[in-house]
Amino acid sequence: MNSAILILTSLLYLVFLFGVAYWAEQRSAKGKSIVNNPYIYALSLAVYCTAWTFYGSVGRAVTNGIEFVTVFIGPSLMMPLWWIVLRKIIRICKVQRITSIADFISSRYGKNATLGVIVTIICILGILPYIAIQLKAISNSFLIVAEASGEISSQGFFTGDLAFYITIVLSVFTIIFGTRTIDSTERHEGMVTAIAVESIIKLVAFLVVGIFVSYVIFDGLGDIFQKASKVPALHKVFVIDAQQDTSGWFWHLLLSMMAIMFLPRQFQVAVVENVDEKHLNKALWLFPLYLLLINIFVIPIAMGGALLFPNHLVNSDGYVLAIPLKFNQDFITLLTYIGGFSAATSMIIVETIALSVMISNNIVMPVILKKTTLQDRFAGNLSALVKYIRRASIILILLLAYLYYKTIAEHYSLVSNGMVSFAAVSQFGPAIIGGIFWKNATKKGALIGLLVGTFFWFYTLVVPSMVRAGFLPESIVETGLMGFAALKPYSLFGLEGMDSISHGLFWSLLLNIFCYIYFSINSHVSSIEHNQALIFVDIFEYSEQVENPTIWRGTAHLSDIQSLLSNFLGEKRAEKILNLYAQKHKIRLINAKVDPQIVTYVEKLLAGIVGTASARMMISSVSKEESISTEEVIRILKSSQSLLSANKELKRKSVALERATTELKEANEILQKTDKLKDDFLSTVAHEIRTPLTSIRALSEIVYDNPDMDLEEREHFLSTVVKESDRLSRLINQVLDLEKYESGKQKLILEDVDIQEIVKDSIDALYQQAKEKEIKVAFIPNRFAPRFKADRDKLIQVVVNLLSNAIKYCEPHKGEIILATHYADNNRHFEY
Repeated sequence: MNSAILILTSLLYLVFLFGVAYWAEQRSAKGKSIVNNPYIYALSLAVYCTAWTFYGSVGRAVTNGIEFVTVFIGPSLMMPLWWIVLRKIIRICKVQRITSIADFISSRYGKNATLGVIVTIICILGILPYIAIQLKAISNSFLIVAEASGEISSQGFFTGDLAFYITIVLSVFTIIFGTRTIDSTERHEGMVTAIAVESIIKLVAFLVVGIFVSYVIFDGLGDIFQKASKVPALHKVFVIDAQQDTSGWFWHLLLSMMAIMFLPRQFQVAVVENVDEKHLNKALWLFPLYLLLINIFVIPIAMGGALLFPNHLVNSDGYVLAIPLKFNQDFITLLTYIGGFSAATSMIIVETIALSVMISNNIVMPVILKKTTLQDRFAGNLSALVKYIRRASIILILLLAYLYYKTIAEHYSLVSNGMVSFAAVSQFGPAIIGGIFWKNATKKGALIGLLVGTFFWFYTLVVPSMVRAGFLPESIVETGLMGFAALKPYSLFGLEGMDSISHGLFWSLLLNIFCYIYFSINSHVSSIEHNQALIFVDIFEYSEQVENPTIWRGTAHLSDIQSLLSNFLGEKRAEKILNLYAQKHKIRLINAKVDPQIVTYVEKLLAGIVGTASARMMISSVSKEESISTEEVIRILKSSQSLLSANKELKRKSVALERATTELKEANEILQKTDKLKDDFLSTVAHEIRTPLTSIRALSEIVYDNPDMDLEEREHFLSTVVKESDRLSRLINQVLDLEKYESGKQKLILEDVDIQEIVKDSIDALYQQAKEKEIKVAFIPNRFAPRFKADRDKLIQVVVNLLSNAIKYCEPHKGEIILATHYADNNRHFEY
């Protein structure tokens, strides 16, 4: 494939990424952030998969067998712990406005500038080899494709060197991606979106190659494994021998578990760029799934490459490209090249941006802030100065990585260089993990632990590479430093039988942890260290407050604080931010002594731009801070915590009071309804009692006024009077038993009843009333109606009520009332 096509494709791809980033930033400006999405967040974490993954995993699989999976199993094992560890780190960084791993460690241990410098230097030393292998991967992949078409370019050390031009181009694009604006949160929505897109591209590219090798060149996975099993060298590589030392698996798993947490680029995308910590829920399963998919064809490609290129005719790191080239698959070759290019550039861009922020915040800015002449020169335009520093840092980092590639990295595989970087960042483990869970950890413990651990990392892993490159004598490796056998880098203090990475990690991490614990126990804690320790360890308690407990005590003037903030944000924006904060917290802004809360708030804003240590220096330069004892810090924090608890209790009681008020209101409405029902009930009861009384009186008067009445008729009337008297007595008893109705304890008195008798008795009870109004009452019974179980009194009450109302509203002298019963057997009910 023509090299011009490759160059044009590479540049167009970078332009495409820039277009994606620009589009994402424009959406964000309109309030439609695309990175506020758990899938984008999970895909951005795949920046972990670099050219090492794309090319180097296959090469390592050929030489070391399935041990290559430790680099990907480790992060998957770490995922469940992310909800405990990483969520806490994210919360801390949001509250403290921390924007880099150097700022995190510096802030935890008293906002110490020295710690920030040391962590930054360790990151530079540790990550340069990693960036170098990405440059190597891009350069080699370009040459593999170009040489296949017969194009071989002459290479010099600089001007004729392809890697040098790649470095320059990537410097430009990294500057465009990461330093166009300076924000207090250091989020780069465009960059994160572009990284997510690149993650998809490199995954698709690798899967296409895997499918092509497995199902086009070979007849499926079974065919590849069957043919590979006949090659003794391959058979041996992919079987774990019982005599093989598997302790390396543990150390490599541990190494990758820490790398996924502490690599600057992973800290950048997982912590700094995190929009919502709930996005971790999706990442916990989606990221391991991504790792599984991108590695699913590693072994088939490795075996296929070994079968297609016997006797090491092609470097195993290049199998992914060499196989489609061998079969003249131009499209797959170009797609594979773009996939590897994507894997390398995404790592370079994010890692370089993260390192440039650390260099700016922890090395350059503190020096500038100590020089009043430099401050005066850039007064009012410090944000532009920060941009220039970061751009220069990006160029410097990539040039140093290029030099490392030309001098040392060429002698090692992609994976071996990457593992050295992993071991370097693992030195942050004790200081960070201990710092968020152990309150007694101190600056001295973290500082000495980091220095000792890094020294032994450098001696056991970097020095041998410098020996191989010819910078140091071979005697160091062969006989030990100054001839002491106990100081051999690969068998330090006589420890043998471990691979170089496991050996270096063991000694560096062991001594790091020992020094960290020992010197933390045996050192004094300053007030600010104690304050930061409490906040970091108990972050989920203190983060519920809008601002951290204010422990700053001193004198500062509003004009100085506002001027300080204006240097970075501009006068209008600084004034607006301060006014909004003052209104929110009901603080008066006057041109005199400023409230400590304002000072703390401004320091946090500046920390997001120039780092915690530099922000501390800037605040100190415009204020006179009084010393405060550890006991006072504890008292202030406890008071703040008590206030927070009191606020919680007050809020809880307020909610309870509001609920009680609502319940009282509802109860009052029920009482009003009950009162109305009571009136209706009394009216109904009076009506019910009046009916039998009227009947008794009327019938008694008839009997009294007619002494000569026929005996049978007299007995009939008297019998009716007795029945009505009994009913009246029962009604009175029912009124007295009203409480039973309300509580649901009242029961029906069931007996066999005849509906015809009930209607007749009701008519007899109201006979006199109907007669007085000369109303005719007729009853048409249904002789087929059966007897049934019912409460006789209640049925009579119902019929009497109906008949009484009918008599009441019927026209006198000519009215007629007809009662009839109907029995419907199919529905089992009566009709009246």
